[in-house]
Amino acid sequence: MELYLDSADLKEIETGMKLGFLTGLTTTPTFMHREGVTDVDAMIVNLSKIVPVLQIEALGSTADEIIKDAERQLALGLDPAKTVFKIPVSLEGVKACKALRDRGMMVNVHLVYTIQQAYMAMTAGANYVCVLAGRMQDQGYDALKLIRECVDMINYYGSDAKVMFSSVRNTEHVRNAIELGCHTITVPWKLMKILTDNNFTTVGTQQFFEHTRLVTMRVRDIISDKNPVVKLHDEVLDAVVQMTQSGFGAVSVMKEDGRLLGIFTDGDLRRQLASNGKNLMSQKMSAFEYKTPTTIPADALLNEALAIFKEKQIDTIIVTDNDQVVGMLDIQDMAKWDLI
Repeated sequence: MELYLDSADLKEIETGMKLGFLTGLTTTPTFMHREGVTDVDAMIVNLSKIVPVLQIEALGSTADEIIKDAERQLALGLDPAKTVFKIPVSLEGVKACKALRDRGMMVNVHLVYTIQQAYMAMTAGANYVCVLAGRMQDQGYDALKLIRECVDMINYYGSDAKVMFSSVRNTEHVRNAIELGCHTITVPWKLMKILTDNNFTTVGTQQFFEHTRLVTMRVRDIISDKNPVVKLHDEVLDAVVQMTQSGFGAVSVMKEDGRLLGIFTDGDLRRQLASNGKNLMSQKMSAFEYKTPTTIPADALLNEALAIFKEKQIDTIIVTDNDQVVGMLDIQDMAKWDLI
């Protein structure tokens, strides 16, 4: 099924054409009026240079007037092989369609509301027979039934005409066009850009990114450049300052010879405050007992870090490189990368 963009918004059109696979553009005087276009001919010429196929109106009260309007627009420099003239269905319209087709021009007979109109357009050699589904439904008509009848008729008679599903109001219309076997559809950009959206797809993609990061990125890739440490002779106040400045809820406690002894967390701070009160701040870090801290090498994969967080149910892991403390990995660091 051919896919056209339905628009007169130049920014939308340029963005849409960058997809690289759209068949072309359909536009109308109504769209151009809405976008504030004052020089329609100049706009048409500009669009013809941007899109693979341009579908534009050829208007007139008689077949001769319609033909002259099409010829006038071609004289602007349009390529007949890349231009489709849209003609509202009428007796004069299908007459003009036949004349233009005999001259090798392409025609879209549109504003089709009945199977009889579609039949006349097909018989006149129209390249496209265009049903405005949204407009029909607004007026209480069964547009989908008509489109199905048009598709069946054209396929039954082996016509080269293509049924175009237009006046697309929602993504369900695109589904309808596919199910009905339409040959082509023209879709507004606001709907086209969400046709690939689906929550399950979003969740699955996020999981792929997450799992890829876990097995390819290393701890050193995401840790902060802050490395909050204190020594045994430092006071608790020094630890609080280090935690505040680094943004971590813990500090590494080092022996005087520079070796890692343990970790002092904001949880430890609260517990000690409950026991010692305000005098706690002046106490030395050597006044407390420390358990063997949980560490991880800086070149370890993030998958290893995630396993440690889950197994030990902790919030912070000390990061080492050649037995030297180089930083901390917080559970929030993993969250920032959508890894938990």
